[in-house]
Amino acid sequence: MSITKVTDAGLNRNRIVTPLIINGDMSIAQRGTSITGINTNTYSLDRWTTEGDDCTMTISQDTSVPTGQGFKTSLKMDVTTANSSRDAGDVQVISQRLEGQNMQMLKYGTSSAEATTLSFWCRMSQTGTYIVRLYADDGDRHICKTFTIDAADTWEKKIINIPGDTAGTINNDNGRAMRVTWILDAGTTYTSGTLATSWAADANANRAVGITTGWLDSTNSDFYLTGVQWEVGEFDTNTIPSFPFESHENNLRKCQRYFQSLGVNSAMDVSATSDGKRLLQGQRDNSDNASAQIICPVITPFRTNPSVTTNQVNCRQDGTSTNLNSIAVAFRGNILQVTVTNTSNFNTGDSMQLRCTGTSSYIRFDAEL
Repeated sequence: MSITKVTDAGLNRNRIVTPLIINGDMSIAQRGTSITGINTNTYSLDRWTTEGDDCTMTISQDTSVPTGQGFKTSLKMDVTTANSSRDAGDVQVISQRLEGQNMQMLKYGTSSAEATTLSFWCRMSQTGTYIVRLYADDGDRHICKTFTIDAADTWEKKIINIPGDTAGTINNDNGRAMRVTWILDAGTTYTSGTLATSWAADANANRAVGITTGWLDSTNSDFYLTGVQWEVGEFDTNTIPSFPFESHENNLRKCQRYFQSLGVNSAMDVSATSDGKRLLQGQRDNSDNASAQIICPVITPFRTNPSVTTNQVNCRQDGTSTNLNSIAVAFRGNILQVTVTNTSNFNTGDSMQLRCTGTSSYIRFDAEL
C-alpha cells in the first residue's frame, strides 16, 4: 500500500495519506463497465463486491456524480428482478474487503486504537434509514451505524465517525481483515436485536436494526456510490479532508494486486476484429502433458497466488491451433508463471501462443480477499 502526499486546499495543509479504501472514486472497472444478472456474491467495479442473493441486479460504472466534486464515475446498483416476498434471512449489501497488513496504523487491540471517519457520496431511489457496517474478520467483531437518505434521487454526502476497537484484532498479514459494508435491505434475521453502535461480538440480529426495508421489492430501486474514503481521525462536515484523488496509474496498480485481466477491458482492444490476437506467448516444455511455460511479468505482485479463468482462448503453434484443456499459475519471485495444457502434442521447445478466438476473449487472474 503506497503512501501519497496530498495537498488539501480546503484545510490549507499537507497531509500524509495511506488510503484504506481502494478505487473509492469508482474509476477502475477491469471486469467491465456493466455486469448484468448479478444474484450472488459478485465483484463488479474493482475492489467492490455484492453480498446477498435475494434479487437480481445490474451493477455499472455510471456517469451520475455529485456536482463540482471532481468525480467522473460512480457505482450504480440497479434492481432488475425484484424480491417481493422478503424472507427473514434476506439481505443485500455492497462492500469492500481490506487486507490486514494495510491497517496496522489503526492499532486495534490496544489502548491507543485510532478513531476513524468514513465519508462517502450516495444517491438512492427512496428515502429512509440504511446501515454502514464494519466487520472485522480477524476478531469476529462488528460495529453498525445508520445513515439517512433525506431526498430521493439526490446526491448526499455522509460522514460517519467510528471509534477505535481497543478489544479488536487485525492480523498483520495479507488476509481479509475488514469488510466495509453498506446494507441496503435486510430481513428480520438482521433487524430483531439492538443495533451494534459500538464494537461488539458479531451477532446477526444486531446488524441492521432500524433499516428502511423495501429496496429489494422494486425494479425501480437503485443505489449510487462514489467518493468513498476512510480516514484515520475523527472529523465532521467542516473538518473532513478532501477526497484523496490518485492518478489513474496508481489506482489501477493497487487494484491489480487483487485482479488482472488480459483481453476484454484490458490494454488490449478486443473488438470484432480481434480473433487471432495474441494474449500470451511462451515455450512448450518437455513434460509429457504438453504444457507450455508462459512467463508473464506483473506490474504489481498479486496478494496471493491467483486463480485463473479463460474465455474464448486457444493454443497455437506453427500455424496449428488446438483447444485449451487447463491453465494454472504460480509465483516465481516477482514473475507469474502461467502453465497451460492443450489438447494435442506440439513440438517441445517451440514457441506457443495463447490467442483470442472471439470478441469476449480473456484470461483473468483473481487474488481477491
